[in-house]
Amino acid sequence: MTLSQKAFSLIQYPLPHHALSRLTGKVAQCDSPWVKNTIIKAFIKRFDVDMSQAVEPDPTAYATFNDFFTRALKADARPLGEGLLSPADGTLSQFGRLQAGQLVQAKGHTFSAQTLLGGDSTLAEEFMGGSFATVYLSPRDYHRVHMPVTGTLREMIYVPGRLFSVNQATANYVPGLFARNERLVCIFDTEHGPMAMVLVGAMIVAAIETTWAGQVTPLSGHPQRMRFGQPITLEKGAEMGRFKLGSTVVMCFAKPVAFEDNPLGAKVQMGQTLGEP
Repeated sequence: MTLSQKAFSLIQYPLPHHALSRLTGKVAQCDSPWVKNTIIKAFIKRFDVDMSQAVEPDPTAYATFNDFFTRALKADARPLGEGLLSPADGTLSQFGRLQAGQLVQAKGHTFSAQTLLGGDSTLAEEFMGGSFATVYLSPRDYHRVHMPVTGTLREMIYVPGRLFSVNQATANYVPGLFARNERLVCIFDTEHGPMAMVLVGAMIVAAIETTWAGQVTPLSGHPQRMRFGQPITLEKGAEMGRFKLGSTVVMCFAKPVAFEDNPLGAKVQMGQTLGEP
């Protein structure tokens, strides 16, 4: 780790994470043409965002920065592969087997499935001996999250927490990062057994949405478990949620996954085959 990475990680501890994120959210929802167009154009230039695959390629056509950031892609932009799919565009930062209930965050750093899933030991037990994969969404990526396999929602758990950045520099240094940040845990029952889709909040991520409940975060400062009266089944490749600014998806599977031969840090696209469940 470089000195600059360590300094970037350390400086985040005293920052008012939630206040900064909510302020960013207000700016991102501003519909003033001059404000939102200026921010969108600067963002595209700074992060080299490819608009050619968007349903609406004109940056000025979006009502707010949030609308631009969560833009839809053309129907043929992300063909679906076989087996277990990547839920999002991003970087495949870690994947493998859960070892003694632990997931790898970065070299030398692990965290527990029980903590990640909100502290429920019975729920965490369902994933012992299974596999996990983590996809980091950078600012330039497509920010809708899709189903890696078909699943029926069992429950949704909101877990409060900090909002550290989730880039690799922070993951290398902040212990238990993904189990410390605010997050939304979605438990699905699939033909391959239970699957957890954990949408992890981050610095300046103003909100997390799901397709069945709309905007969920931010909520109050204590965990909340939510079940829904009607069965919610989402097909493989269907959209399940979105981030208003970038973050990370951590997936846990009850059974071992035979992952494709992808190196750590590989760029992946939504719909790309990650392995065979």
